[in-house]
Amino acid sequence: MSILKSLNNDIRDMIKRAGYEIDVGLLPSNRKDLGDFQINCAMSLAKIYHKSPLVIAEDIVKVLEEDKRFVNINIANPGFINLSLSKEFLIDILNKENEDIYNNIDKKDKKKIIIDYGGANVSKALHVGHLRSANLGEAMKRLARAVGYDVLGDAHLGDYGRPLGLVLLEIKKRFPNLEFFDSNYKGDYSEVELPITNSLLEEIYPYASLKAKEDEDYLEEARDITFKIQNRERGYYDLWKKVVAISKEDIKKVYDELNVSFDLWLGESDAMEYFPKLKEIFEEKGLLKLSDGALVVDVSKDGDTSPMPPLLFIKSNQALSYATTDLATILQRKLEYNPNEIWYFTDLRQNLHFEQVFRASRLANLVDKDVKLEFIGFGTMNGRDGKPFKTRDGGIMTLKNLIELINNETKKRLNPDIEENSREEISKTVAIAALKYADFLPFRTTDYIFEEEKFSDLEGKTGPYLLYSTIRMKSLLNKADISYEKITSIETTEEKELALNILNLPTVIDKSLESKSLNEIAEYIYNLTSIYNKFYSENKIITEKDISIKESRLVLTKIIYELNCFILDILGIKVPKKM
Repeated sequence: MSILKSLNNDIRDMIKRAGYEIDVGLLPSNRKDLGDFQINCAMSLAKIYHKSPLVIAEDIVKVLEEDKRFVNINIANPGFINLSLSKEFLIDILNKENEDIYNNIDKKDKKKIIIDYGGANVSKALHVGHLRSANLGEAMKRLARAVGYDVLGDAHLGDYGRPLGLVLLEIKKRFPNLEFFDSNYKGDYSEVELPITNSLLEEIYPYASLKAKEDEDYLEEARDITFKIQNRERGYYDLWKKVVAISKEDIKKVYDELNVSFDLWLGESDAMEYFPKLKEIFEEKGLLKLSDGALVVDVSKDGDTSPMPPLLFIKSNQALSYATTDLATILQRKLEYNPNEIWYFTDLRQNLHFEQVFRASRLANLVDKDVKLEFIGFGTMNGRDGKPFKTRDGGIMTLKNLIELINNETKKRLNPDIEENSREEISKTVAIAALKYADFLPFRTTDYIFEEEKFSDLEGKTGPYLLYSTIRMKSLLNKADISYEKITSIETTEEKELALNILNLPTVIDKSLESKSLNEIAEYIYNLTSIYNKFYSENKIITEKDISIKESRLVLTKIIYELNCFILDILGIKVPKKM
């Protein structure tokens, strides 16, 4: 249990001893001159107990004054109770944090969560649109695990739709003599050498996609190949497997650079073994309706304020829709993992799609009523023109190119004394930190402007600033010439502020979990680091003559260092040894 939660439990008991009962806790004070915290329950209690708020506040204060943890207790009209925490209690808070930072984290009741935050399409390059889903999903996975949830992250690859049909068609056009297209070939396709690299696949898809828009016959051929893949036709299906393997390997490399990992690397294709059962469920419940040769599901509800289109279940050409593969995936997740919740991190523009899918899954009872299906939308990273970020020639910016763009900027900021053989690795680590932190700062639904110079700055609210400060803390600890185990004194305003900020960590974690956004945590670590840096610049630590004060300040540095490392790890940001 966190220190704050334990303290709030004690306060509720004290209020009960004063003759009142209410679920209330400490709130940060709006008037720091009156105290660090407020207890704002007297007005609510006045309505219940029919007493003056001031009288009630006075009754509560009498009990609070018996507790040595509280000082400067006072009442402001019409019944706000203000108080501060004693220096001794703040020292106790810091020493508990020094023992183990997990002492100050509230563990949650056990539940299993699957987080769908990949969405990469096989044979297509990861682009800027994949950045936020990867960053947000990975960080929320780590945060949820930190509070005790059982979490699985799923890449959920797009590997079963028309894009793969287009890619295989263009491969057939360029390499018509490949054994995969020879109906008379009886050999083992797994032994066939494929003269194709991932770079070629990434060039093929946009070419084929554009051609399909201009040539109806070409599009029809792609549809036919898509149908063959989905029906596992020999040759085409075997080529599809090889293309998926080549693309997946490259996708993993890019995610590795972003420090993003998945527990499950399942694709839409993996859910297809559940399609017959899925179709049977929808048929038995009479949910499938014929419409212009396609099968659809009416997901409209009484009270809809805007039109709700039917969900397309099977297309008129008998191919499966994107929505159907998502429904099959929900059924797969239910049967294989039985989660309590499934979170989907994707672009806000997917809102209608997921509303349709969730409604259809409820109609078919694919999951139990108490299983939470949650769409967690996010805004876009934009260029300086305010439009979705693109390359200079107007093309889609790949994640590889985006990382390289900011990497070139961070290289300029590194210490020139860093050895050449480690310079590239350190620069890339700092670049990823710059990208990630900038991604977390705004609330997730907010669009933001990509500015590599600003994101890479060693000053201000940036990832490199946090890394530089954290590395400096570690360096200071390495220089210590005495052992340091316990805090015995708090001498400065900054030390008190750091203790109060540490106390507030569980509240920040709870807010982030509730909102499924990392902006609260991003602000928290910046504020914590900034307070420490002010403390560092205005006080002696290594050169302090008083051993007791010196030890206390070294322990405080260790606490903030470890807390920074903990939060940065949640954000998926690695800390290099130097920069």
